[in-house]
Amino acid sequence: MEKTILIGGKAGQGTNVTSYFIGEVFSSSGYYVFNYRDYPSLIRGGHNFNVIKISDKPVYSHSNKYDLIIALDQTTIDKHAKGLKENGFIVGDKDLKTEKKFYPIDIQPILKNLNAKPVIENDILIGWLFKYFGMTEDFLMKELEERFGGKKINLIKESAKIGYGLGEKVEDFKPLDGQKYFISGSKAVSTGAIVSNIDVYIAYPMTPATAILHHLAAKEKDHNLLVIQLESEIAVVNAALGASFAGAKAMVGTSGGGFALMGEAMSLAGMGEIPLVVYLAQRTGPASGVPTYTAQADLKFAVNIGQGEFTRIVVAPGDPQEAIIRTQEAFYLANKYRSLVILVSDKHLAESDYTFDKLEKSSVSSDRFIIENPSDDYRGYKITEDGNSPRAVPGQGPIIKVTSYEHDEYGNTTEEGEWMNKMTDKRLKKEKTITDEINKLNPVSVYGQGKNLIVGWGSTKGAILDALKDLDDYRFMQISYINPFPTDMVKKELESSDKVVLVENNATGQLGDIIAEKTGHIIKNKVLQYDARPFIPETIINTIKQF
Repeated sequence: MEKTILIGGKAGQGTNVTSYFIGEVFSSSGYYVFNYRDYPSLIRGGHNFNVIKISDKPVYSHSNKYDLIIALDQTTIDKHAKGLKENGFIVGDKDLKTEKKFYPIDIQPILKNLNAKPVIENDILIGWLFKYFGMTEDFLMKELEERFGGKKINLIKESAKIGYGLGEKVEDFKPLDGQKYFISGSKAVSTGAIVSNIDVYIAYPMTPATAILHHLAAKEKDHNLLVIQLESEIAVVNAALGASFAGAKAMVGTSGGGFALMGEAMSLAGMGEIPLVVYLAQRTGPASGVPTYTAQADLKFAVNIGQGEFTRIVVAPGDPQEAIIRTQEAFYLANKYRSLVILVSDKHLAESDYTFDKLEKSSVSSDRFIIENPSDDYRGYKITEDGNSPRAVPGQGPIIKVTSYEHDEYGNTTEEGEWMNKMTDKRLKKEKTITDEINKLNPVSVYGQGKNLIVGWGSTKGAILDALKDLDDYRFMQISYINPFPTDMVKKELESSDKVVLVENNATGQLGDIIAEKTGHIIKNKVLQYDARPFIPETIINTIKQF
């Protein structure tokens, strides 16, 4: 069983809440669900829509071909009716116009009799939909009670019951074995941070990173953490560095424009060797770009952020399950190696919902790697064999120094050339140690057995995995750690492939450039998409078949 449903309407009409409810119900009933969200940068008006794919087999992406369109306005029909499958149909208010197969419902008299606001139309259509799938009315009422509750639950249930009565059973819904987990990339990053014992999350709201701010704020009391919104991204990152210097596990979150403002302070993290995790949720650019849409165009920006030469660890999960694990690894690497770690996501991963049979966490240590009772001769920048110096925090004895200036082992500023060389070598020496550590964390994953190879990173993973089902003799290499780069592992896969294809959500193939720099291998076959929308499997399949 596989069905694709599109729900569309204006901002404020509840398309996202409705689609999430439907996805959550099917997921908890044992089905695999992928929920894609598309919306403009408007609080009211415009055109919002969600695409929900429901299947009895794993699914990781959406499609532009629909079995059913739930239309909350005429614009939804005008924009998407062309995507209906041959046997597809539309359901909505009777006043909507379409030449496609249409199930009209006289919505307005129902709202008037209920003395309800227009947004209640969603609940009427939910009731109709559940009847269509053959779910029982009792099941629907139970799910509504469990997931909405509150003062308006009686109105919601009454509305859905009316819609249920107007529907007709067509499908024969049967719950499958095993409840599944329905989770977005944002919730997954928040979960990974909590599991890592985060102490403080500081941010200034910026789509699509803002959801982390809300998720963690809701968990403050349960997990004894502090969530702060400050006046700018510059304030955010500097405050986080101060908290980290004092011993807290600190994380900040932003998107491209805010990330740009944080650049100087990230260089301070490099010079001061202050642990910091930065969550970068990419959206389109340059400048404000298209604020609520997706892209993978900030990869080189992340790898090269900040002035000067120091190690930036850049990791990019491909789905929410990975996001939990990679977030844990980010905190582990940042604190163990006193390093800047940039966790790269994008709008598509952050705001889409995926289904998993189970959710796992990493086994990496959640230690803070802070020494207790340092000696009077404590040297915070001690030159060591692996480049990693012991970390102490203020208040435990000797003065603990950190500076943005070049310094000696004690943190005293200096302009002597000898110390420039020593400290630069010390900081860069850590990269070899960190690379060895990262190589144990599966920085490269390979899916499938084909002789030909698709290469990708981040959120393209879902569409590529779904595309593999229809691509003979192809396998997929996902590169999760971009810096330090897993050169040997990547080179091995490239050299053992007959044909190599790069898939990226940007215009220039930025990962391809990094691969060329690190391995000498130039990927000529590229599937690049930069219309601010994520890939669907059909695009990948059709383009690759032309090579």
